[in-house]
Amino acid sequence: MLRIFGPECADVPVDAGKLSVLPEGAIWIDLFNPTREEEALAEKLLGANIPTREELAEIEPSSRFYQKRGVTFLNMSVLHGVVGGHPSSDPIGFILSDKHLATVRYIDPKPFIIFAEHVYAEPEMASDAKTVFVRLLDAIVDRLADEFEAAGKDVEAISRQIFNDRTHRGQRNPELRLEALLMRIGKAQQLLAKLRETSVSTTRLLTFLISIDVIDEDVGNRRHVESLIADVRALSDHSNFVGDNLTFLLDASLGLINLEQNLVMKIFSVFAVVFMPPTLIAGIYGMNFEHMPELAWLYGYPFALALILASAIIPMWIARRKGWL
Repeated sequence: MLRIFGPECADVPVDAGKLSVLPEGAIWIDLFNPTREEEALAEKLLGANIPTREELAEIEPSSRFYQKRGVTFLNMSVLHGVVGGHPSSDPIGFILSDKHLATVRYIDPKPFIIFAEHVYAEPEMASDAKTVFVRLLDAIVDRLADEFEAAGKDVEAISRQIFNDRTHRGQRNPELRLEALLMRIGKAQQLLAKLRETSVSTTRLLTFLISIDVIDEDVGNRRHVESLIADVRALSDHSNFVGDNLTFLLDASLGLINLEQNLVMKIFSVFAVVFMPPTLIAGIYGMNFEHMPELAWLYGYPFALALILASAIIPMWIARRKGWL
């Protein structure tokens, strides 16, 4: 899909077969899952090559950030899929020239959807390519901050679930609760890992952008980028804090699992001790020796039953008194 934003640009996707020149006032060219025809048209309109998806996936800085013939090529990993419960990240390419900004992407993250709606509603927002680029980065960082905030709240909820005593009382299947708890921690860690990946990628792009002379002429945009760098660094510090909390909660959960296992083993041990004396007594009177005086005793059978019962009750009473059960 090919969309063009700017004053006097239509708010609908463009048919690549019917467009030969850029519309008057075109600033931002957005390529979403582009076809080969749309890529060729964008290359013709921009006078620059459109990077392929394989090229966007390159991780070395020299392939992610470079300048060529007055055009700046950048790409970064952007988070998506959080709402659907499958957080992931995918590279998005930015091609910035003096007059135009082109974006190449194969995902449709929330910041692009929201920012495109704003530009459609207020076309004057797309006054120039550099301003559009910086505001788009602002939308990405803002969304990233929202996701970090949601991740922090999720970690707090997990903490309450672990350390609230009332949630552990009277449960018949604690292993199911602990399994669900570990799954929840795993999902939170998966989201946090993708947030960190996006945060690091954003920091690299912003640092490169501030180090070149692309936005030096515009003091407002430069200050905006500097503030975004400060924001992303603060988010990185916050991610370390959340990550440490999540590690602690994982250790606490594993500790609870060990306690549950120890409790089960303790119960089995106590019952083994409780039934050991009755078993011994029954074994003694089950021997087939000829001279056993109690066998001929009138009260021998009731005496043996009482002895067996007492030998079971006394260890049980001792275990309850000591708090073992």
